[in-house]
Amino acid sequence: MQQTENLNIEAFDDMPTPEEIHARVPMTEAAERTVLSGRRAIEAILDRRDPRLFVIVGPCSIHDPVAGLDYAQRLKALADEVADTLLIVMRVYFEKPRTSTGWKGFINDPYMDDSFHIEEGMQKAREFLRSVNELGLPAATEALDPIAPQYLGDLISWTAIGARTSESQTHREMASGLSTPVGFKNGTDGSVDTAINAILSASRPHSFLGINMQGKSSIVRTRGNRYGHLVLRGGGGRPNYDTVSVTIAEEALSKAGLAQNIVIDCSHANSYKKPELQPLVMHDVVNQIRLGNRSIVGLMIESFIEGGNQPIPDDPAQLKYGCSVTDPCVDWPTTVRMMHEAYEILRGPLAGRKVL
Repeated sequence: MQQTENLNIEAFDDMPTPEEIHARVPMTEAAERTVLSGRRAIEAILDRRDPRLFVIVGPCSIHDPVAGLDYAQRLKALADEVADTLLIVMRVYFEKPRTSTGWKGFINDPYMDDSFHIEEGMQKAREFLRSVNELGLPAATEALDPIAPQYLGDLISWTAIGARTSESQTHREMASGLSTPVGFKNGTDGSVDTAINAILSASRPHSFLGINMQGKSSIVRTRGNRYGHLVLRGGGGRPNYDTVSVTIAEEALSKAGLAQNIVIDCSHANSYKKPELQPLVMHDVVNQIRLGNRSIVGLMIESFIEGGNQPIPDDPAQLKYGCSVTDPCVDWPTTVRMMHEAYEILRGPLAGRKVL
């Protein structure tokens, strides 16, 4: 008989189970405290029990753990300065969706040389997340591979589902079982309908194929995640952070019977991927809150030590330290100014927000 399966598979390489990776990089008490306090704080903001704004800020993607931890230490000091008004959560993205081809992130290819040592990437990613949490800084990520949360999910305080995957049934099911609040981004065409449908779907119980901690194929049965919310990131050739777009999104959420919880992504289509526009977007959004908006509960910023981005060279040793290899970012001094400006403008208005 002729072979009818795995015709385009070159090899199956063994991957350590989630349990094995956890044993190599165990949770610590300090990291656990940060994860739990970060999740509870974000949930309280979404429930309107905490009047603060949460801000997801950090590199577009992590490619150099040394520079990433350097950034995290700076961000922790900044987070402490503004903690009574802004809850800062570090953006720690290891997986990058690709429109066609390109570097798919630190987990997939940690050495950026097409060697694809995924087993090393996963362990190093877990080590990095543990280090960030041990600083007392909560971490946020994008959930792309449906298996990865079993390896890393215990170290995450907030999760994003991207514009390309909010429509995916697989990612909606996965989100229904995640232990974190989940932000669903609007579609790449700018429509919020896909994200709203995703929030509704993820709030319900699901059953689907996955793996357990021992790496065994399992039927995963979820309870549903009640902390799904909308992320406006622009799309279809235009931004959607303006007051009209926000009002339309509020109405769509209400019509669907969902809480009016909106996060504004200051990057991506909202800034035309131009980092110099991110402060302008943030300034506009902060003023909406100052003038009385209550639906905007969070912000996202792409930021690193150095501004802009860089191509990946043939020799990764030639990379510029602290500069993104994916989307362009604002630099560290700009990040500090953005946070301080938001803090000065919002500490009065947010303190006056009515809590439930």
